[in-house]
Amino acid sequence: MKKFNNFLDKVASPFELIAPWLLRITLGTSFILHGVGKFPIPAPDMVRWFESMGYMYPEIIVSMVAVGEVAAGAGIMIGGILNTKANFFYSNGHLITRLSGGAISVIMIGALLIAHKDWLVTQELFMSEQIFLLALGLYFAIKGNK
Repeated sequence: MKKFNNFLDKVASPFELIAPWLLRITLGTSFILHGVGKFPIPAPDMVRWFESMGYMYPEIIVSMVAVGEVAAGAGIMIGGILNTKANFFYSNGHLITRLSGGAISVIMIGALLIAHKDWLVTQELFMSEQIFLLALGLYFAIKGNK
């Protein structure tokens, strides 16, 4: 078993630097695409949906969600780009990553509570992409660029 583990370490070690980027690119792209899908803002279908649930100022809510998703997705990727110690903006990249991860977490908690409240602690929740987006957002909010 130890030999096999050592073999896997040797195979994986050249890819360790890109491993966090697999998460960043996936999460960032997903959030950017979800946000752009709500453009032009405010998206009329979403406004009607929020109105049907009795939310006040649905145009503002929909616009904030769309812009927030695009900004948070871009922030996850930009924060990683700024994550080089030789870079003047190094500490800002860490902050941008953490803030973007926090924003993603807040957006996903809101999505779960508003759009999928019937999923809370059910099989549907753990079979959906939403739980993974929330988990990745929390990961970057906690870890930042570390």
